[in-house]
Amino acid sequence: MKLFLCCLVFMMTLPSAHPPPPGKLDASLIRPSGRLVIITLDGVRWQELYKGADPELLNDTEYTSDTSSMNLMYGGQTEEIRRQRLMPFLWNVISRKGQLYGNRSLRSHMNVSNIYSFSYPGYHEMFTGNTDLAISSNKKKHNPHTNVLEYLNGQELFSGKVAAFTSWDVFPYILGQKRNNLVINSGYENMEDKGSATFAAVNEVQTNILTEHVGTRKDQLTFITAKEYMAKEQPSVVLLGLGETDEFAHSGKYDLYLESLSKADQMIAELWNWIQSTPGYRNNTSLLITTDHGRGSKHDQWTSHGFFIKGSSQTWMALMGPGIEPLGEMKNGKQLYQQQLASLMAGLVGEKFGDHDMLTDSSRVTRR
Repeated sequence: MKLFLCCLVFMMTLPSAHPPPPGKLDASLIRPSGRLVIITLDGVRWQELYKGADPELLNDTEYTSDTSSMNLMYGGQTEEIRRQRLMPFLWNVISRKGQLYGNRSLRSHMNVSNIYSFSYPGYHEMFTGNTDLAISSNKKKHNPHTNVLEYLNGQELFSGKVAAFTSWDVFPYILGQKRNNLVINSGYENMEDKGSATFAAVNEVQTNILTEHVGTRKDQLTFITAKEYMAKEQPSVVLLGLGETDEFAHSGKYDLYLESLSKADQMIAELWNWIQSTPGYRNNTSLLITTDHGRGSKHDQWTSHGFFIKGSSQTWMALMGPGIEPLGEMKNGKQLYQQQLASLMAGLVGEKFGDHDMLTDSSRVTRR
């Protein structure tokens, strides 16, 4: 521990330890809507998002068991072909109707501000708008800092209309549920069925498959639960936190990492189609999709992330909704940070939160 702290102090004194100032986005191009869905894809690299499957990893049997089949599914001669095969909804719909940030090949940069570059610190930064050196592990420690979800839940307009559904079971601690009583369904936690056949069925599946302690629920179960809750309760702000991508990456299973990312794209497509066909949500809902951290950029480090692994701080985000100008991939060279997202989340529903604004003029964010 002492050695780590010494290295930390030394590296923070280097010129590269002082990042460029945060950029701002034009508030006239990102206007508030009535509702917001936040989707997090745990530990997804910008490389797969913008370049598609990595040909070297796709053909390395150490990480991809059936290279032939996976190449037929996700391979291709160009990055454009590979990324569209991997995430067709992102590239056929969101890229045409929304905005995409974090493609470093186009000089669009986004990074975490915390020094650790892993999950709890990343989500803490994302939802509180700040970093905290004391939050340095993924242990189930109650977060004392106010987050944007509980802030919104405390506003009259959104009281009782904020909910979170996450695959990773640490989120109740990250979001301070013990303090604020937010509606959070996390890990293999059952939902009170309240006469819902869907909740009852998910609860039964979870009970039957949960044979040992598992920290991350199957994403499909998280998705089904969130969608059913939205249909029954009509919340205004929803967090959908998917986590299987990170689990498979840590296991060194590039094929399953890609499959999980492709399935996440399908779930986002299904959710958006439901939103656009549901009164109250239709043409009144923004999507914000992002990740909590990056991963190693080197061939033998993609499975890991952290302070000493290059590429771990590199993130990205996608936006779409009635107030989002359809600008596609951003090429402006601005540097964005994860800690700016909390203010953006609030701004997307006409509220103000935190000290790190992402929009050019926060005074332009007004209630509906």
